[in-house]
Amino acid sequence: MNKTQIRSNRTWKWVSAVLLICLIAYIAFYPPTKHAAGSAGTVEPVAKVNGVSINSEQLYQAMLASGGQQTLDSMISEELINQEGQKAGITVTDEDIDKEVANVKGSYGSDAEFQQALTSYGMTIDDLKKSMKSQVLLKKILTPQITITDDEIKKYYDENLETLKVPEQVQASHISVATKEEADAIIADLKNGADFATVAKSKSLDTATKDNGGSLGYISSGNMDEAFDTAAFALKVGETSGAVKTSTGYDIIKVTDHKAASTPTMEEKKEDIKSAITTQKLASLSTTWLQDKKSQSTVENYLSKPKGA
Repeated sequence: MNKTQIRSNRTWKWVSAVLLICLIAYIAFYPPTKHAAGSAGTVEPVAKVNGVSINSEQLYQAMLASGGQQTLDSMISEELINQEGQKAGITVTDEDIDKEVANVKGSYGSDAEFQQALTSYGMTIDDLKKSMKSQVLLKKILTPQITITDDEIKKYYDENLETLKVPEQVQASHISVATKEEADAIIADLKNGADFATVAKSKSLDTATKDNGGSLGYISSGNMDEAFDTAAFALKVGETSGAVKTSTGYDIIKVTDHKAASTPTMEEKKEDIKSAITTQKLASLSTTWLQDKKSQSTVENYLSKPKGA
């Protein structure tokens, strides 16, 4: 697993946790029993196992027991962040959210990988944006407290030069189909003047890219299927491949740009390095900041109290 994939996995574990917290929080504060059908005191079944019902009250109690406290802690933290943001007169704009989404997107090897990650979590861009508001607000609150020296920037550059290097890349689009016969028919249509993007939208099986005309954006070697990789990097700009057999079927690939591998200077990467160091410091600072705010605030957590207390 490469570093880009590691960063991506960490990001999406966080996002999935946010979504789970939202689900549990909804159940905790709007329990199914409030919406149960039927006579008073009855609850509706949510499943049956060999005729034995599991009802909504059992589901609610199980989810509350397994994640209720952790969920409530997260909601308390979110409320503290919102209150501190209001005190400081800080707001989160659509532009702020878009920038944060772009940062997450940039941690993936290509646009297609990012879209596939969204799809695998059953998310849309709008879902991701909604989940990031508190994170962006906390960043805006704490960033002014962070200073970064030139020595820190140089140290980061020297220690991370290999990961800062830009590998060879191609800008590619593809049409994915199940059989060689389908691929050959499409290749014939393309040779007769059919538009690649239009054909991708109507015939490609890749749901993550078809609506965007099959565009994969810029891809680096090693991030795609091996056969796909070999074919894509062998193409010249403007060329379209034949039928390429991959692990999922057959692909027709079109390359529209090529970038040679390069090593950026420290000055060229200075802003990116500042952003990376800021993120590292924010991770540490946010933990102590939240602990301090909780200790300075009146927080009544009724879930943590023993029953009957």
